[in-house]
Amino acid sequence: MKRKRYTEEFKKEAVKQVVDRGYSQASVMENLGISQASLFRWIKEFGKDRPHGNSKQIDKDAEIARLKSKLKRAEEERDIFKKGRNVLREQPRVKYIFIKEHKVEFKVITMCRVLNLHRSGYYAWLKNPASNRAKEDQEFIKQIRHYWVESEESYGSPRIFKDFKEAAITIGENRIARLMKLEGIKGLIPTSKHKHSLGVTSNVAENHLNREFNCTKPNQKWVTDITYIRTLQGFAYLAVVVDLYSRKVVGWSVKNNMRVELVLDALLMAIWRRQPSGEVLIHTDQGSQFGSDLWIRFCKDHNLKRSMSRRGNCWDNSVVESFFNSLKKDRVKRVKTYKTIDEARSSLFDYIEFFYNPKRRHDYLGRISPNEFEKKLNVS
Repeated sequence: MKRKRYTEEFKKEAVKQVVDRGYSQASVMENLGISQASLFRWIKEFGKDRPHGNSKQIDKDAEIARLKSKLKRAEEERDIFKKGRNVLREQPRVKYIFIKEHKVEFKVITMCRVLNLHRSGYYAWLKNPASNRAKEDQEFIKQIRHYWVESEESYGSPRIFKDFKEAAITIGENRIARLMKLEGIKGLIPTSKHKHSLGVTSNVAENHLNREFNCTKPNQKWVTDITYIRTLQGFAYLAVVVDLYSRKVVGWSVKNNMRVELVLDALLMAIWRRQPSGEVLIHTDQGSQFGSDLWIRFCKDHNLKRSMSRRGNCWDNSVVESFFNSLKKDRVKRVKTYKTIDEARSSLFDYIEFFYNPKRRHDYLGRISPNEFEKKLNVS
């Protein structure tokens, strides 16, 4: 059997239960289904610098050091913004040049974060700052701008593509659209009267689940969705993946935004923990995250069959909605408002991994917990 893998987010929260919350290592291993060796390794990796006991007893020196570090980071980001304000809205290539010119003065990792770039992209550019494709793009941009100006700045990518075709220049329409967007070249959008919908909507994926929530074995059907939790720092967004067989939360992630990485991290956790041997149906609503190219490619690469609810029909995904209702009734409403997103993450981890999965009795399962239901049938 393949070795199970866990996300760094999951490991850190597991360590917190021992180091900060005082749970015994035996109870943490039992509730999370992890080995003693794994827990010891995670504690060694993530727990060595954490304060033991109640987190409220953090000494003043540690707090002062943390604040000094935070101030130093803020000052560095401020200086980068000051010197780099002219490149903030420029192409990545222009930003890469700025980073190269200031790498002695500032950290590369900080400049990439401030300028919203990936370090891997910067280092790739260093190896080949002017690739053949980049040079080719520059020539295409000149020609695009020529056709656009000739059209009195009215043509969009479809018509400019026809100009290229008539000139026997080989280039795809999608590439033209990308280069126009990169250069801020826009065609005129014709105005038209609003057409009222007759109620017929199109789905990105078919509703293969069709409210058939029962399963005969695990890893047949998974459902996923996103909810938000209010904190004093802003909203914390929680994505979960639920196995309909046992109603167990097999994947989850908490972030301060609703970008597609939120749902991908939750789904990745589910895949690592469950290691499905065959195709799994993954059902979602019609949120933008679940119609993105990243989500579609991820599902294809991991043998996941996509299914989507009908628009505006919450009952098509009622199982995961039921979980969110239980979560907010059992835990969130009792807390009222979390101070930080990290506090919310720890609380949600505690609820899912130490209460809902191992202890909360579920009417659908004959009033036993998801873990107990799977244990009776030897599901790993």
